[in-house]
Amino acid sequence: MKKHNPVNERIKHKYREFLKEAKRQSEASVDAAEGSLALFERYNGFTDFKKFHHKQAVGFKAYLAKQTNRQTGKPLSKSTMNRTAKNLKEFFQWLSRETGYKSAISYSDAEYFNLSEKDVRAASAKRTKSYPSLEQIQKVLSVMPSETDIDKRNRALIAFTILTGARDSAIASFKLRHVDLEAGLVHQDGRDVNTKFSKTFDTVFFEVGHEIKEIFREWVGYLRSELLWGDDDALFPSTEMGIGKDRGFHVLGLKREHWKNADPIRRIFKAAFLAANLPTHNPHRFRDTLTSLGFKCCKTPEEFKAWSKNLGHESVLTTLTNYGDIQPERQAELIRSLKPDQNVYLLSETDLVLDLLKQLVDKTL
Repeated sequence: MKKHNPVNERIKHKYREFLKEAKRQSEASVDAAEGSLALFERYNGFTDFKKFHHKQAVGFKAYLAKQTNRQTGKPLSKSTMNRTAKNLKEFFQWLSRETGYKSAISYSDAEYFNLSEKDVRAASAKRTKSYPSLEQIQKVLSVMPSETDIDKRNRALIAFTILTGARDSAIASFKLRHVDLEAGLVHQDGRDVNTKFSKTFDTVFFEVGHEIKEIFREWVGYLRSELLWGDDDALFPSTEMGIGKDRGFHVLGLKREHWKNADPIRRIFKAAFLAANLPTHNPHRFRDTLTSLGFKCCKTPEEFKAWSKNLGHESVLTTLTNYGDIQPERQAELIRSLKPDQNVYLLSETDLVLDLLKQLVDKTL
């Protein structure tokens, strides 16, 4: 059975370069686009892309609807189907303008990858995200062991994440020199820290409790004073594995090196929440926790804007749109607290709305 098409592979390579260099998409986005193409090729028997016809797009959508998630065994979600179809639509629209394909592929045929309006609405429906409360995070830290070097690292890792809201990819790449304990901040230097879009900014430690801050301070002190590590060593080093006296594979301690990716960080988070008998949450959900905390702490638009910038967002709208979800319980609490005869409006709330409207207008100009 045919497993690849050399001609298709060449144009796919060119498309990958287009997405990465011209569209400036991340590796994850490029990989997702390639995954969609691979699925389409398997369905289509690795037929030359020059033979693309809109009926292939229609048939593929029916095929996609019958596929299941490899991990769960359940049907693919509408969002996954929509993302896959969108990736293919964009590819064939790009291909219709390329030399050697212009006469073979119609730009409008790619439109047949569109899902129904009903499915698109289902795919884009916003769902309530679950994230841990600050009290739950404090409980997790309180039950985590701190005897071994591995224990200390894992505990400091969770403390640092709620202190800064840093993304796990950035956390995996921080060095000791990026931390300034005296100033109470971390330098997210896009030149050597894996920040989103390689942005560079400083994050001041959020005020989430003295004990949490001390856990992280003690960790940095331990690395520098006890282990005698330097500025270029990893802030959260990977685990060193080796052969023990029983010739078995064992944890030997810490390397000075970074983790290769954020997968070990997510496993540490999952294990820590399970040990505390709490629902598991990945590191990214801590950003929702901090946004929720910001709603309670910030009294003026200026304060919330500072809170938003501390999370690495250039616009307050990013914080509100992506992380500003209100849990149903909190929604009910707020609605019930509002009185029909309440005619007094806080200036800070009015200013915040006006500020957001101004940002919307500025983004469209």
